[in-house]
Amino acid sequence: MGVVKLFESVFSLDGKLATRNFAKGSRVYGEKLRIIDDVEYREWDPYRSKLAGAIRKGLKELAIKDGSEVLYLGASTGTTPSHVSDIVGEEGTVFCVEISATSMNQLLALSEKRENLIPILGDARKPDDYEEVGEVDVIYQDVAQPDQDDILIMNSEKFLKKDGVAYFCVKSQSIDVLKAPEKVFEEVKKKLEPYFEILQEIALEPYD
Repeated sequence: MGVVKLFESVFSLDGKLATRNFAKGSRVYGEKLRIIDDVEYREWDPYRSKLAGAIRKGLKELAIKDGSEVLYLGASTGTTPSHVSDIVGEEGTVFCVEISATSMNQLLALSEKRENLIPILGDARKPDDYEEVGEVDVIYQDVAQPDQDDILIMNSEKFLKKDGVAYFCVKSQSIDVLKAPEKVFEEVKKKLEPYFEILQEIALEPYD
């Protein structure tokens, strides 16, 4: 049974993406658990997680590491945040901002087993409401709003360390359903360029 390390705490198990399970014995979305050499791994479905899809599609660098402080905007029910929790481990923190009270119920339940995951019921457009987060190493944003680029800029200016990294899932249909996705992507890039050095772009098909 082959275990290949791809990034810190991210592995390929016989071709299946996986993270080392921070909360041993627990599943989050029905994923398969595997124990190899006394280490428990959780399979990471790229069709359920854009970050996993990005890794599958050739992500060059994963800035999320053991001990990282991560601000996760648009945490939903916690599928991807749970894998980020696996990666940052005991010394790291995942601050999960989610506007939906229904999703927040699941995030709260998840945080009971994952002490490094901090659920925040809030609007990513109002970062002053969760300013106690403080400086972070990484921002991961997966928010379906027409002003999603402004949300990233606003949160990065408030929370992201000077040499920090942002992962931004651009949802073209949420920005403008009438424009071709390629046109939307170009406009978003132009908007971000004064604030960020764009290191890599990844099309997530067929995963998303």
